[in-house]
Amino acid sequence: MTLSIASLSPALGAAVTGIDLRQPLDEVSMKALRDAFDQNIVLCIRDQHLSEEDQLRAASYFGKVHVRRKPTNGRDPGGQWETPFMLVTNIVEGGRPIGVFGDGEMWFHHDTSYYPEPHRATLLYAMKLPTWGGNTCFSNMYRAYENIPRALRDRLEGRKVLQVHDYKRRERLDLDRIDLDSVRHYEQPIFTTHPVTGRRALYVSRLMSARIEGLSRAESEHALAQLFEISEDPAIIYEHQWRLGDLVIWDNWCSIHARKDFPREEPRLMRRLTIEGQAMRF
Repeated sequence: MTLSIASLSPALGAAVTGIDLRQPLDEVSMKALRDAFDQNIVLCIRDQHLSEEDQLRAASYFGKVHVRRKPTNGRDPGGQWETPFMLVTNIVEGGRPIGVFGDGEMWFHHDTSYYPEPHRATLLYAMKLPTWGGNTCFSNMYRAYENIPRALRDRLEGRKVLQVHDYKRRERLDLDRIDLDSVRHYEQPIFTTHPVTGRRALYVSRLMSARIEGLSRAESEHALAQLFEISEDPAIIYEHQWRLGDLVIWDNWCSIHARKDFPREEPRLMRRLTIEGQAMRF
């Protein structure tokens, strides 16, 4: 196999061609793939025909695959447990959804930012697609950090932000109306140093970032509004238009992603894996 890398946009992302992930990669190809991932944040490997075993093997090139465990507090997005796979789909069988996060738009977020050790990467494989929509937008959080005005960056340096996942898709958190003990939450650095690349990244998102430590509510909301606007600047976003057989891999430590709307009556089925991570550092 001859692996080649081509940029997908000026903001971030690269297309990988010349590999068939049904076949194990040699050490040289694995290193080239990991290097491309570190450099480009998002990789798209098109025209794949992957079994679960194939996708698991591909995921292992990027680290230890996470196994889904049912939360002890009983709050969860559903789907199957004690498996590494999550189905992101709107398909219903026998009156029950076969997966999670089925329909509609979903605001920008990091996956598992509310964990003490957020997952390094997510791998999403396209199995059924609607006739239009459902595009995934990825924002470069290295660039977002660089675009923060110096005064705001200095003011927020060394602070943490509360990340909360209450299973909403397009609604800001209201801490007055939520019992934090009932949902996953964790305080993370607002600005992080990527453990692999050593680069600084902004680590907030409109969907999950609720409050900045050490600021009044009004000050926190004003600062977060500025950070959300910076992080969602179209100049640092790549919008991925899915094709059947796409395997897309993204770095959760230095990107956020969002999903656009699509016809709710049309099936969309994506098979998802995540790679375990580590504690975020300033």
